[in-house]
Amino acid sequence: MNDNKRRNALKAIGLIGVYYGYPILAISKTTDRKKMWNKTKLTALLGIQYPIVQGPFGGGLSSVALTSSVSNSGGLGSYGGQPFSAKEIIETAAAIRKNSNKPFNLKLWVNDRDDRLSEFDNEDYKKLTGLFKPYFDELDLRIPERPQDLGPKFEDQIEAIYEAKPAVFSFVYGIPPENTLEKCRATGIKTIGTATTVDEAIAIEKAGIDAVVITGFEAGGHRVSFLRSAEDSLTGIFSLIPQVADNVKIPIIAAGGIADARGIKAALTLGADGVQMGTAFLATDESNASQDHKDKLFASDAKYTTLTKIFTGRLSRGLRNRLTEELKNYQNLIAPYPLQGKFMSYLKAYPATSYSNPDFKSYWAGQSASLLKYRNVKALFEALVSGMTKL
Repeated sequence: MNDNKRRNALKAIGLIGVYYGYPILAISKTTDRKKMWNKTKLTALLGIQYPIVQGPFGGGLSSVALTSSVSNSGGLGSYGGQPFSAKEIIETAAAIRKNSNKPFNLKLWVNDRDDRLSEFDNEDYKKLTGLFKPYFDELDLRIPERPQDLGPKFEDQIEAIYEAKPAVFSFVYGIPPENTLEKCRATGIKTIGTATTVDEAIAIEKAGIDAVVITGFEAGGHRVSFLRSAEDSLTGIFSLIPQVADNVKIPIIAAGGIADARGIKAALTLGADGVQMGTAFLATDESNASQDHKDKLFASDAKYTTLTKIFTGRLSRGLRNRLTEELKNYQNLIAPYPLQGKFMSYLKAYPATSYSNPDFKSYWAGQSASLLKYRNVKALFEALVSGMTKL
């Protein structure tokens, strides 16, 4: 065999030659794959440089600085509009555009009122106040009358999406009406639904939605299930990814327990087209979380999280504290969403951006919080990108 034929044969089996009797591995293809990790169906769909989506935090934890910084870094910055009026959402979009000319995402909740709300009567509210009275007394706070203003509704907020025209509109707790999706298509807005199960991902694709976030039970914040209860939809992300990948063709964004380049690599290897990272971005200087919240995410106790309905009436993951542990066996007395959250605001659990007694405050966090290392978006993003080129 002449030298050319030998070289071609070696290339065919992944070798480029022999050096002193030892085979030399062909590394060029591996190197190319590392350089191309960021070229996915998601980046092509959204026109972004890296398949990294910042979690769109609700409860006032999002910020213009965070959203624009992530977008400017090449990812998809996101802003949770759930607590805001249509006017406030439009103003927020304008502020983001002043800081970035890159694509960004606005998120809403499709189902923002629990069905059980109409059944929760005055006697139920009396039991709720009785359960929490010792904590109000400890803080020398008055037990509130039943809150009447439960915040804005999706039907009103969606008008702001049409006017603001973000590059991406994402949503949780269900699928918007077809006329909403059609109007988004007509105005060039890409849509992203959120699923916690394979069945929910399939339903999202059938609705004609452009991409799907699949969120494992490791994720911080709310469990956004809509076909079955949140308690019955607790699949881990690395089990969920390949199952969804086998059943849908739209781009898949994996969320839950992903805090570094290793998590991104694993998600992409299993079939995801991108990742959504929440806690890692929540901990940065640019987020609107309070400083004590951020500090707790870097503390040793950050590895202790729990699923609870205590703070909002819907199942959510956050750091354990006195309230979550003392009341974990009384969640049947908790008010439905959003009444529970409004009630808890009087105990200073909300807004999450404020400084209040840590025993009674909500500190959203995912199960990988103990992996966090970076306190600003630039450092975090640089670590993620450089890490992906080394793995």
